[in-house]
Amino acid sequence: MKALHFGAGNIGRGFIGLILSRAGYEVTFSDVNQELVNALRRRGEYTVELANESKDQETVTGVKAIDGRELQTVAKAVAEADLVTTAVGVGILKHIAPGIAEGLEQRRRAGSVQKPLHIIACENAIGGSAQLKEHVYALLDEQARGFADEYVYFPNSAVDRIVPIQNHEDMLHVQVEPFYEWVVDRSQMAPAFKPMDGVVYVHDLEPYIERKLFTVNTGHCVAAYIGYVHGYDTIQKAIADEKVKSVVYGALQETGQVLVKRFGFNPEEHEQYIVKILGRFVNPYLTDEVTRVGRSPLRKLSPNDRLVRPALLAYEEDMPVTHLAMGMAAACKFDVSDDPEAVELQSMIREKGVEAALSHYTGMDENHPVLVEAVKQYKQM
Repeated sequence: MKALHFGAGNIGRGFIGLILSRAGYEVTFSDVNQELVNALRRRGEYTVELANESKDQETVTGVKAIDGRELQTVAKAVAEADLVTTAVGVGILKHIAPGIAEGLEQRRRAGSVQKPLHIIACENAIGGSAQLKEHVYALLDEQARGFADEYVYFPNSAVDRIVPIQNHEDMLHVQVEPFYEWVVDRSQMAPAFKPMDGVVYVHDLEPYIERKLFTVNTGHCVAAYIGYVHGYDTIQKAIADEKVKSVVYGALQETGQVLVKRFGFNPEEHEQYIVKILGRFVNPYLTDEVTRVGRSPLRKLSPNDRLVRPALLAYEEDMPVTHLAMGMAAACKFDVSDDPEAVELQSMIREKGVEAALSHYTGMDENHPVLVEAVKQYKQM
């Protein structure tokens, strides 16, 4: 079985590629980082280390790599694949769509390749695979779309594993936290698909996606932004400060009320989930920089992402949003010169003020009570 995975970075190697290899797939990575591609081609293997006391290691063998800039090479890999996955960042999906589209056209022309193909975007986004499908379909002609409608599936998924930025003497070595979760929407897959070990299949993915996004991702970014405001350089140091931890916990109580209301989660079980997530953030064997977790504040402040969406849902239900507003305010203090989105945000705040900046990026009117609260918290920081 052949799997093509877009993105040979730490998440691609340490999470998705590892699970695919364990499941028996011959994994080919597609990436635009030529140094990484060359190293994978040369060695054909890499090691994954767990961030635990014993530093358990596993070697992933038999891997291949291709240059993601070579359209025909990528298309050929898609045409031959039994499974395609991604971990490139939701903003990059449009850039890998041409290779996938050409690969699907090659499958159609081949005629003999009439077996189901699943293409799964493993991104921190709601409906990542659906977004990828939209990009791909925009590049297909009528015949190719008809072929894809019959043989190609884009099931949405939710993924969860903390993989910090890291530097090792061996550039292919990657460290990951022990915990992981990969959930795929069963209802969007071929009727006779083969389940893969390490993946959970559900018929309704939305509760899992929003629980993860509004707990793990919301908590992580609030810890990063509030930690940054308090002068901490890592998530672990930030969460060790009770002042920071109380804001993060407060934000997760606010998102938790929304999740319990929307999906009927058991309140006591969800509280246990929150505690587990906070425990992951303080893993002493991980060093996760606040600048990594807080990176791309404009995306994190967008209307459907981890801060604004749960805050608006909470507001609609007359639930508190104070700590989520504090997270938005702290995101506006995230002044990191090598982060283009942070630079853009700071520039707009200087030119037009924090109210106009927040309104522009969150989609809220300047008089919206949630935005007013965020501005109030910003001015108090």
